[in-house]
Parts: sequence; C-alpha cells; structure tokens
Amino acid sequence: MRADAAANRARILEVAREAFAAEGLDVPMTAIAHRAGLGVATLYRRFPTKEDLVAEAFTEQLDECAGLLDAALADPDPWRAFCWMVTQLCEMQARDRGFSAAFVTASQRTTEFGALRERAERGFAELVRRAQEAGGLRRDFHPADLSLILLANGGVRAGTAELTAAASRRLVAYLLQAFRADGAAPLPRPTAVPLDAALR
Repeated sequence: MRADAAANRARILEVAREAFAAEGLDVPMTAIAHRAGLGVATLYRRFPTKEDLVAEAFTEQLDECAGLLDAALADPDPWRAFCWMVTQLCEMQARDRGFSAAFVTASQRTTEFGALRERAERGFAELVRRAQEAGGLRRDFHPADLSLILLANGGVRAGTAELTAAASRRLVAYLLQAFRADGAAPLPRPTAVPLDAALR
C-alpha cells in the first residue's frame, strides 16, 4: 500500500472510531468521509461496506473483550468473576457507544466478530453457571438477561462522559445487588430481548 493510501486508511479508521464511540453506528459513511477530509469514493475503496469499516475500527476492542472474558473465567471466585465481567462490559458500553452495537452488527458477515460473539456467549453462560452453583447468583438469572442489563445501561446518558460513567457504575451496582441469591424473590419469566436491540 502506498504511503498516501495507508495514511488515508489510518485517518478513516481514526475518524470512524471517534464517531462510532460518540454517536453509535448510525453515523453515515458520507459523514465519516467528510470528517476525514476525503472523498466518499476513497472511503468505499478502502471499506466497501459499513460492516467492513465497523469490523476494522473495533479490532482493538475485540481483543480487549476477549482478554476480559479470559480473566473472568480464570478467577477462582465465581460470584466475583460474574460481577467483574458485568461491570467491565457496562463500562465498555458507557465509554464507547459503538462497540457493543458493532459486536452484534459486524458479526453478521464478519467471521472474526461472529466467532468472538459465540465465544463470549459461551463464556458468559459459563460464568453464570459457576456463580449459580457456588450460591452467589440467583438461580433464575438467565444468560439472556445480559441483554436486559446492556439495554438498561445503554439508556444511561448523563451529559459528560464522566457523569455517564459514574451513572453507569451506580446502575450496575444496584443491578448486581439484585442478582444476589440471598433474599431473592421469584421473577417473571425471562424475555429473550435480541442482543442487536439491546446493544444499539
């Protein structure tokens, strides 16, 4: 790749990451090209579809998410591991509005994202199983309830990034206390909220 082409590609990815993090994935490709100071044709030559751009823009976050999951699964304390993973996912979502949506959207056609999503779902289900068997997590918590957590957390908008992060931490603290097995009262049946709806 020529130096100018490589520079254009790097600029597009930098602008896309910033736009997706601040505004989610609804930012048009034309707006990204404009903010990068490039023509739309240049953008589409580098990234033929929006999914291609999204997948490339979030490669680092994919690696981070995989590392978090590995760390949680390595923790010998199942309840602590469950709480830590939920907290980390919600912090990522509050910090970067685009990543959680990308996690689902790009998985439809991108092998790497699809494999990661399947791995994450299996890993989270294992965290749930361990925490329930250890007696820390209420028995009626279902792995699909993660979508409800992210849906609630995704609705937190408190002005500045700092206030949003603080509000997210408080919400997650409330939720984790509600998930404890001791003192748990029966809940309605779990609802299968689609992940792509919860993560947008």
